[in-house]
Amino acid sequence: MKVAEKHRAARQHILKAAWPLVGQRGFSAVGISQILEVAGIPKGSFYHYFESKEAFGEELLRIYVEEYVEKLDDILFKSEGNAADRIARYYRFWRDTQLDGQVGDKCLIVKLAAEVSDLSERMRSILEMGTATVIERLGKLIGVGQKEGSVGSPMEPDILAASVYQLWLGTTLMMKITHSSLPFDQAWLATKRLLEI
Repeated sequence: MKVAEKHRAARQHILKAAWPLVGQRGFSAVGISQILEVAGIPKGSFYHYFESKEAFGEELLRIYVEEYVEKLDDILFKSEGNAADRIARYYRFWRDTQLDGQVGDKCLIVKLAAEVSDLSERMRSILEMGTATVIERLGKLIGVGQKEGSVGSPMEPDILAASVYQLWLGTTLMMKITHSSLPFDQAWLATKRLLEI
């Protein structure tokens, strides 16, 4: 393996190893030594792989968004059923990930948005791009649903998609506060009424 490939593989290993830790504790609460410890990388070598902790955070969010969008595309565009069925499948994926997943598997956008948006303009920008991509994909599917008749609301698909996505983000925060699945149940009822599905 060439030196550049080894370097890239080590970076990827550090990012994947630290992902659950950051997902559990947040970005600011995790120190560089903890990142290296969980990755099994010698202390003092962090800056060999990342220019700064912020650069590490940017790359972590970039990878998270890429992988999330791949999962999203599988659910929204490569699964069976009409558009309303696929929207319901995405909602269940979102809900199940938040309620049943391991602590570190939770959505990094939900976990880090408020924290890093005030710390780093570049990290905020990655989050903005990621959420805009999700809303755009959801809006595309809602438009398909309107054409086929499985989504009854005549409202513009992009407005519906933004409203649903923002509703689910807020719901996820309420679930954290209440330690209950009730906010998700209420959000799904509101989503069905909003989209008329």
